[in-house]
Amino acid sequence: MFYEPSKGHGLPHDPFKAIVAPRPIGWISTVRGDGSPNLAPYSFFNALGTNPHLVMFSSEGEKDSVTFARETGEFVVNLVSHDLVEKMNASSVDAPRGVSEFDYAGLTPQPSRLVRPPRVGEAHAALECKVTEIHRPKGLDGESGERFMVIGEVVGIHIDEAVMTDGLFDIVKAGSVARLGYMDYAAVTEIFSMQRPRWKK
Repeated sequence: MFYEPSKGHGLPHDPFKAIVAPRPIGWISTVRGDGSPNLAPYSFFNALGTNPHLVMFSSEGEKDSVTFARETGEFVVNLVSHDLVEKMNASSVDAPRGVSEFDYAGLTPQPSRLVRPPRVGEAHAALECKVTEIHRPKGLDGESGERFMVIGEVVGIHIDEAVMTDGLFDIVKAGSVARLGYMDYAAVTEIFSMQRPRWKK
């Protein structure tokens, strides 16, 4: 089949998110100006590069995570592992502003080292970030719509020693979870390695 997204697809659900998958989940913690915490998962999330280490999350609509990251200039990305998927899903609840998703999902906020937002104490890894830019990406029509992309530099990284193997972060031990399309997720249970080829002169 072929379809043009702007004209519709005629399917029960748009397969776009299923095709562009798996995607890491940005489990973003922020704080309001008064210090109260906020926590929400974002499926449009990824790393942008290193030196400096940059990550981004994208929100369809200016949700609390975007608002608070803009106000404070800080956020934390928490790793979603298989043992935390139910709590991650609970933290996606459309709770009214001021309600702590940490409390609602039964999670422990732990102080960060270099930023104000707490990290998820149960997460096997967390990235402390400071906002560098907030973009409103445009479509072909030149309109940005209600899309917000928050870019942050990673200034501190927490790793649970239990998910390290021979000095390497072990993604299988961590049980990292990715977002797929529809209501689907995937967990990393095995990996394989390949060496990059080198051009022989």
